[in-house]
This record gives sequence, structure tokens and C-alpha cells, in this order.
Amino acid sequence: MASPIRTIIVDDELPAQDELRYLLTPHNDIEIIETADNAADAVELIHTHEPDLVFLDIQMPGESGLFVPQAVMDMEDPPLIIFVTAFDEHAIRAFEENAMDYILKPVGKDRLAASLERVRQRMKPDESGQSGETLRKLLAGVGIKPGITRISAEHSGRNILLNPREIIFFTYENRRVYAVTFDNRYACPSDLTLDRLEERLDAFPFFRANRSQLVNLAHVRSYAPWFNGKYILTMNDQTETDVTVNKARVRDFRDAIEL
Repeated sequence: MASPIRTIIVDDELPAQDELRYLLTPHNDIEIIETADNAADAVELIHTHEPDLVFLDIQMPGESGLFVPQAVMDMEDPPLIIFVTAFDEHAIRAFEENAMDYILKPVGKDRLAASLERVRQRMKPDESGQSGETLRKLLAGVGIKPGITRISAEHSGRNILLNPREIIFFTYENRRVYAVTFDNRYACPSDLTLDRLEERLDAFPFFRANRSQLVNLAHVRSYAPWFNGKYILTMNDQTETDVTVNKARVRDFRDAIEL
């Protein structure tokens, strides 16, 4: 008996999740291991559980579903992705041309069955190892460049590569950018600026809180209004660093976290 196809469903609407779960019930080789209602949680679940397949909505609050393939491209064996969407025809053509499957809402039983058959074919041994290239083609087809996947930094006299997801925030001090993780602080190359980082990390949930700090919104532990119209963020590093959001950036911050 073939191994089950370990599957994650991502949709911000619970009824849509439930409907898809119901439609998948007759397909005995599909094992739904997790669900998520936003892109950030989906990325975390994918890295944690390493599923074979993801059913992914595109139009969701916060980061769109297209953030997910960008953020999992660096995996050794990224999952196959079926978009379940009402997306525009131009993007759908790009999906077709680049062998990514999609299902238009409302989901039909026959269309779902056809998509699953494509997944089964792609999971055969002679087709393995193609998911990463498929994701690159998909993102290029809809005009998105893959985001940077590693940040160079210095530690104990050596150059190391940091995954952006583990970086809680960047800070600019004494003419140098530093990357802060949960329990360490790393000096970045001397010519690297926060402006360049902000541009290169647009595939990840980083937010420019002020002139000297770029924070990972996935690592904001709490936030609160502060004086003079500013906000104060408490980050999820070991010392719970406080970061100030400038008054001019408060609206962008609220939009980023869907307030």
C-alpha cells in the first residue's frame, strides 16, 4: 500500500476549509495533518511537518498565498501546491504554463479528483525532486522573484549564513547592521544597509519600524500604543527587546498586522 499523501489546507475561511476536508474524504490516500488560516502560519507548519501537498488559498488577510511558495523554496523537498482560488485569468495561465495546479472556487469533485491524480503522478519516484523548480517557475510566471534565503553574518571569526525566519530583528548601531536571533547577535557585512535588507527581504514578513530597526513581524511578542502617537513592540528574543514604531509608520504597522 502506498504511503499517504500528507496534506495541509490553508484558507482564511473556516467553511472553505471544512468543505475541502469533506470533499477529500473519499480519497483514502489523502491524510490531512494540519490546517492554517494565514500565510505565516502555513509557512511555519510546512517547515515543521514537511507535507507532501498543500491546498492553498491566494487572497487572504495579511500576506497573500503567494508568500508561501516564496518562503518554502529553500526546503530540500518543498511540497506540491494546489491553489484553490478565484484568482485572475492572467495568473491562472501562468500556473498552467508552469505545471502548477489550481482549482477555482467553488471546488468541484471532478476537478479535485483530476488535481489529485496529477499529484499522484508527480509523486512517483521518477518525478521526485522537481517541486523546487516548479515553485521557481510559478513565481516567475506571475512576476515574482524568489526572495533571498540566507543572510551572511560574522560569528567567532567565521562567516555564517542565517535563515531570515530565525532573525528576530536587524538593528543599525555604530555604522554597522546587526542581526539578532533568539539568543545571539551577529554583525552583518560592513557594506550592508537596512534599506538594502528591506528590499531583499520583501518575500518575508519584515517591517521597517524606524530608521535603525527592521523587525520580523512573526517574532513580535506584544505591542502597545506609546507616547506621541508611537507604538512600542516587544520582540521575542531572549531579552524581550523593545522596539519603537515611529509615528509615521504606525498606520503601516497596523495595516501589516490587519488592525
